[in-house]
Amino acid sequence: MLVPDGSTTPQRRAVEADPAHAALDGRPRPAAALAAALLGFFVITLDAVIVNVALPSIRADLGGGVSGLQWVVDGYTLVFAALLLSAGSLSDRIGAGRAFGLGLVVFVLASTACGLAPSLGALVVSRLVQGSAAAVMMPSAMALLREAFPEPGPRARALAIWAMGGAVASSAGPVLGGLLDAVDWRLIFLVNLPAGAVALVLLARTPRSPRRPAAFDRLGQLSVVLAMGGLTYGAIEAGAVGFAAPQVSVAFAVAVAAAAVFVVVQRRGAHPMVPAELFRSHPVVLSVLIGFAFMIGYYGLPFVFSLYLQQARGLSSLATGVVFLPMMLIGLVLTPFTARLGERFGRPVLIGTGLAAMAAGSLALALMPATAPPWALGLLLILVGIGGPLVMPPTMAVLLDHTPPHRAGTAGGVFNTSRQLGGALAVAVFGGLLADPDTLVAGVRTSLLITAGIAAVTAAGARLLRSRPIPSTPVKETS
Repeated sequence: MLVPDGSTTPQRRAVEADPAHAALDGRPRPAAALAAALLGFFVITLDAVIVNVALPSIRADLGGGVSGLQWVVDGYTLVFAALLLSAGSLSDRIGAGRAFGLGLVVFVLASTACGLAPSLGALVVSRLVQGSAAAVMMPSAMALLREAFPEPGPRARALAIWAMGGAVASSAGPVLGGLLDAVDWRLIFLVNLPAGAVALVLLARTPRSPRRPAAFDRLGQLSVVLAMGGLTYGAIEAGAVGFAAPQVSVAFAVAVAAAAVFVVVQRRGAHPMVPAELFRSHPVVLSVLIGFAFMIGYYGLPFVFSLYLQQARGLSSLATGVVFLPMMLIGLVLTPFTARLGERFGRPVLIGTGLAAMAAGSLALALMPATAPPWALGLLLILVGIGGPLVMPPTMAVLLDHTPPHRAGTAGGVFNTSRQLGGALAVAVFGGLLADPDTLVAGVRTSLLITAGIAAVTAAGARLLRSRPIPSTPVKETS
């Protein structure tokens, strides 16, 4: 309310300072934007992890070999990674709210198509569309929160709540997937419909987002799609038909040529998606490499063990999800404490410890006898799960510490793209090792040894990181 001199009362100023109460005068609540963004992040993350435990049921119903199952997983992740670099510009051009709503509608429609897919090919195509929608939703959700919570304090709290949507999805995904698969595997996709509908209702209560001019690097986007797609396709096909097959050689040649074009375009283009100066900082380069290496184990091993536990050990999808539960829950429990641990021990120490734990867990799993009880495997997977909270948050913090503020969004896009690509290639390579049922157990052990080696090397490389932020321009004091 207004007092006689036209100013607001202290009570009103307190209300306006708190975004959660912004709707007292009829304006939309920022809480609605937060809830919509959280639901969006939840379904994006859920669809990356829930599908693993249902893969044998999908194969039994729709047919196809291991390579087809690899594309069910990788189709989503690959398109997500490839389009993430430029999706932010779409959010700027049409507005964060419109971009998020568009992505959410397409995601829900694609989820419906996944749930109704009559063939494996139709399912893979629908997963590709899902991944493209997720790529649009992710940066627009963050921009939506930036608009809804303009003050740093409330925004930091909102981002923490938003991040928990992904953590809960990661933890609940395997068990929820097992429960739904026990009824019908198609439900793992159809569960997105009610969540998407609620998110759209909440989005309607948020203010209209502004539009901003944003350049789009068409050649850069095309070349990165061809490079990632060729590399992943070649890796998947190599596992099925061998490296000497013509289609494998062509795929790798396309990947190399497209990658070369991408590098040239980024160096000489007027509006590059990935400015060259971003990689002049060693901590930035190391952070991107750590994100890539981390996802090889954290995303690849659930794919491997989902097939192994059900095909070689005879577990149900629900029992398989329960085996993964300790691995996922440890991340949910430790995540709130990683910032404090990083401040006390140093972020490089935390990152190295998490990667070393992943290496030790992968090696121990590789050395376990084939008759080891599932509960023992679940306990050892905790060591892999520890890497989630100990590696990812501090690595992202180091990345942003050494990135200029005006490049923070680009750096985050590159970092997340490297993570998704690491996960996609892990599924591609490990799937090839599991393609032959007669050598399935040996393929699992080889996958674990590869993961352990990469994690160990990356843990050693993490010692080169520095927690120091980039120098900032001093601000002159005025009298």
